Amino acid sequence: MKILLSNDDGVLAEGLSCMYKHLSQKYDVTVIAPDRNCSGMSNALSLHSPLRLTKMENGFYAVNGTPSDCVQLGVNSGFFDEPDLVVSGINHGPNLGDDTIYSGTVAAALEGRHCGHPALAVSICSKQNQYFDTAAMLTVEIIDKMRELPLDSSQILNINVPNIPFEDIQGIQVTRCGKRHRAETMVIDKDPFGNQIFWYGKLGKELDAGEGTDFDAVLNGYCSVSPIFTDMTVHQQVDKLKEWFKSH
Repeated sequence: MKILLSNDDGVLAEGLSCMYKHLSQKYDVTVIAPDRNCSGMSNALSLHSPLRLTKMENGFYAVNGTPSDCVQLGVNSGFFDEPDLVVSGINHGPNLGDDTIYSGTVAAALEGRHCGHPALAVSICSKQNQYFDTAAMLTVEIIDKMRELPLDSSQILNINVPNIPFEDIQGIQVTRCGKRHRAETMVIDKDPFGNQIFWYGKLGKELDAGEGTDFDAVLNGYCSVSPIFTDMTVHQQVDKLKEWFKSH
């Protein structure tokens, strides 16, 4: 199996190297990742500047672009063999609930799906003292299961792993994405020249985090696996809107 591996934390990220270490023991893995941290880039593409591909000493490829750019290069540049699977991660921090909207990690997996390949996004739910090996080992297990039961062509799997040793994982739960409260207000400050600047505040706290959600699974020591669909249509509203527009 040929795997295209990317991320949004950058080509030098520890999570990326750990995932490569585990996947490359079983699979043919090509690593193409941003040359810098691209967290929060979502599905952005570099449409107004050329992309440059740099091969590093460890064999990884660095790109002066976004996570989605990296996947496009891996699939459509003609420079690499066509992958059988796209894996994005390990992200340094969770991608739970509404985080998936902004996540470059999830976006790279979605780009793989848009290009016609099954895809996974993997995150470790902490930004300190991470047990990256736990997430990588669980990913290998999930990939093995996918080879028996292939993914539906319209979805990716968003995987969030508790930051605990592998032997303490309670199991794998299939979950839905929860929701957060509105984020805190932006932080207003001044730069060294006295000009006003703005920083994003902390993420909002959990709003919908009950049983069955990704938040709840991770909190209770389970690896959360949420299927995310690329079809954004709210199908149950189509007929209602048709009726609404008849009167306009």
